[in-house]
Amino acid sequence: MKFTVITGAAVAMALTATTAFAQDRAGWPESFTVGTASQGGTYFAYGSGWANLVAEELGISGGGEVTGGPMQNMALVHTGDAAFGMTTMGPAAESIQGTNPIAPGLQMTNACAMFPMYQTPFSITALSSSGISSVEDIPDGARIGFGPAGSTSDTYFPRMMETLGVNFDRRNGGWSDLGGQLQDGLLDVIAFAAGVPVPAVSQLEVQTDVNIIEFTAEEQSKILETFPVSSFDIAADTYTTLNKDARSVSMWNFAIANCDLPEDFVYAVVDVVMSDNDRMVTIHRAARSTLPENWDKNEVMKWHPGAAKWFNENGASIAGEMVHGG
Repeated sequence: MKFTVITGAAVAMALTATTAFAQDRAGWPESFTVGTASQGGTYFAYGSGWANLVAEELGISGGGEVTGGPMQNMALVHTGDAAFGMTTMGPAAESIQGTNPIAPGLQMTNACAMFPMYQTPFSITALSSSGISSVEDIPDGARIGFGPAGSTSDTYFPRMMETLGVNFDRRNGGWSDLGGQLQDGLLDVIAFAAGVPVPAVSQLEVQTDVNIIEFTAEEQSKILETFPVSSFDIAADTYTTLNKDARSVSMWNFAIANCDLPEDFVYAVVDVVMSDNDRMVTIHRAARSTLPENWDKNEVMKWHPGAAKWFNENGASIAGEMVHGG
């Protein structure tokens, strides 16, 4: 684990930041990165936002970094190549078990839970002009964009579509790029797994007419039986295209930290993010679920000691065996 310790000059600068954490910063990094995902997706907007917020409040240089998404973020944080990242519960479980396709056989147990983010709904978008308004309408051999290779969407959505009997031509890419391909007729469907509203979908709505396709009750039930997801409704006010809630499924997202980071540093980061939800919501509406009471949505990863300390001081009851090193 290689983090450069904070210099005397940086300490002087930090004294003008959040005073509660300005007394002793021994071992704190002088900069940090947050592994996000591709531009145009929720991870990039949300992750860059909280990275900038933390950097501003703590007086440390930091920001979001474009990555391949949750699977790659688990690897980057485990190795210490990124201090922080974001992941979903499915990829986290696979990474801890050693089945992350980026490094098969490596159990990524040095990535710790830091704070709950939001639920990732799985949703399908097509141009209205395509005539596709349901999963059943998706034609045989449809060109479907599943997001960046190794992302939550790319890991689970193809399996879901196969479970629902859809035969498709699989495509990968960043969300902004896939949105452009859909608009240009190079794709038939985009299958998104991202916090809502997805920036790429919101942009498409401005430029053209789209269909946001919900699962039928039967399709939802089949997916719930097969995958580690929960039922979810995309609220009607999420997109201008929707006139009623859209039936979906979702998977929880958590921010993660390298387990070797100093306890007081991670405690300070969590305090910045979790103590002002209104400010987080201005970064992205999905942060409405970035609330202390959602700590219990993590049943997969060990908690970073600094994060566990903050949550236990604020109403949680994280057991000692769920804390890294405990």
